Amino acid sequence: MTEMTITDWDDAYANAAHIPGAKVFIARWESDSAAFRKSWMKKDIDVVYGEGARHRFDVFHPEGKSRGLAVFVHGGYWMRFDKSYWSHFATGPLARGWTTCLPSYDLAPHASIADITRQIAKAITKVANRVSGPIRLTGHSAGGHLVSRMVCEDSLLEPEVLERIEKVVSVSGLHDLRPLRKTKMNESFGMSEEDAVAESPALKEPSGPCPVVAWVGGAERPEFLRQSKLLAEAWPAASYHEDPDRHHFDVIDGLKDPGSGLTSALVET
Repeated sequence: MTEMTITDWDDAYANAAHIPGAKVFIARWESDSAAFRKSWMKKDIDVVYGEGARHRFDVFHPEGKSRGLAVFVHGGYWMRFDKSYWSHFATGPLARGWTTCLPSYDLAPHASIADITRQIAKAITKVANRVSGPIRLTGHSAGGHLVSRMVCEDSLLEPEVLERIEKVVSVSGLHDLRPLRKTKMNESFGMSEEDAVAESPALKEPSGPCPVVAWVGGAERPEFLRQSKLLAEAWPAASYHEDPDRHHFDVIDGLKDPGSGLTSALVET
């Protein structure tokens, strides 16, 4: 699908309106996440990485020796949610031996997307100093954008942290932000064309040969399939994977399953 075929950009990026029972998913995320945090004993909650009230992350430690660090960055169009909705998505990586971190960040309109990019870089740097070994990054929707930004040519990560990143899995990520300027959401983002280009991974060169997987649900909105294909086409080390029958809200469920294709894509070499 090309941009010229779209007349309603708000609908093109509307997920909940096209998912039956969308509100149930959101309520379940919050309750399942709270139950997981209560039950998982080896954890560090609300670790401070910056000066803002939302500049906190949670770290969950595996039962045995850690194989390295996995970071999950949540979505919500940079405008919704925090780490407390997503803790249970650490289940898969933890079972495979990976220490797993989930950061919160400031939300638009109180922060620009560029501000949020800087905050995630700061959070990853902080947790990387606490957890040794290789690093794997994953994120959903806006979070997919943010983890992809970490391995762009102008990455804000320190070289020693960037060198430890072995793989990135962008789940239903947004990789070209220019179309979002045509939505009502831009009233919160306040993005100029220049801003959108500056924060679009698909319009940049990658920082190096780090493998990147653009993972998307086969039942998602056409724009999300297009956004994932864009990154896979733009970066030599990126690949595209379409998860059959998955929509925007259940495409991340694989992270709860240690044996799923999504968890394996993140933690395996």
